[in-house]
Amino acid sequence: MVDSEAHEKRPPLLTSSKQDISPRIADVGEMKHYLCGCCAAFNNIAITFPIQKVLFRQQLYGIRTRDAVLQLRRDGFRNLYRGILPPLMQKTTTLALMFGLYEDLSCVLRKHVSTPEFATRSMAAILAGTTEAIFTPLERVQTLLQDHKHHDKFTNTYHAFKALKCHGMREYYRGLVPILFRNGFSNVLFFGLRGPIKEHLPTATTHSAHLVNDFICGGLLGAVLGILFFPVNVVKTRMQSQIGGEFQSFPKVFQKIWLERDRKLTNLFRGAHLNYHRSLISWGIINATYEFLLKII
Repeated sequence: MVDSEAHEKRPPLLTSSKQDISPRIADVGEMKHYLCGCCAAFNNIAITFPIQKVLFRQQLYGIRTRDAVLQLRRDGFRNLYRGILPPLMQKTTTLALMFGLYEDLSCVLRKHVSTPEFATRSMAAILAGTTEAIFTPLERVQTLLQDHKHHDKFTNTYHAFKALKCHGMREYYRGLVPILFRNGFSNVLFFGLRGPIKEHLPTATTHSAHLVNDFICGGLLGAVLGILFFPVNVVKTRMQSQIGGEFQSFPKVFQKIWLERDRKLTNLFRGAHLNYHRSLISWGIINATYEFLLKII
């Protein structure tokens, strides 16, 4: 009788355990867009950081690729990955928000706002990009650490953050306007065109073919958007390389750079070819990693 009673009580325990586990599975499902975005960013930064550093020098000083590479060579291997912590922290966080918030906000807006699908998704993309801008201080510190003029001033990320503190909270958000503009509109174009571009690629029948298509789709979009917003990033970099002093407007800084570079588009876009290839690789890696993880999680 005791064994029989014990056996009869087991099903409720199993049922209870399944009920306890199911909310956790649901929570993982809800967070998977954030997790996949975070992992995709980490993968990308680890691979492409040295390329980004060469590009940064070109944007800041308007020098040729060869000269930027020579600068890094003189700095030595020890300084090659100097400044990687801020972009690693920033990109893993912002891309998690970019993909996660875009999906969540799209669902929320579809339920509460009666507008066309395109308008709803565009609004979600802009809001996600605006939220990403909260982490501007990380991008700000990355700029300072990558600029060789500041190598003697800051030993690490913490030191750079501490040095900016005496200038007030506003100093951490220098360059916020171009970042808001870049994030919002690049998100709209990325999420809006990602699907249509993939539809025009050859139909994938294997996992590896899907991975290649996702890489091509993300890479092409990233490369085009990288060129389109290149001047915005040039102005942003110049703004954020300054410590203290006047907060100059976007038009004023752009005009100053335009005059410095002899009013030539070729000089303004110096480094754009490298940015094109870096963006092609970076966003190819990001999109392929994100879509791959989305399928297996």
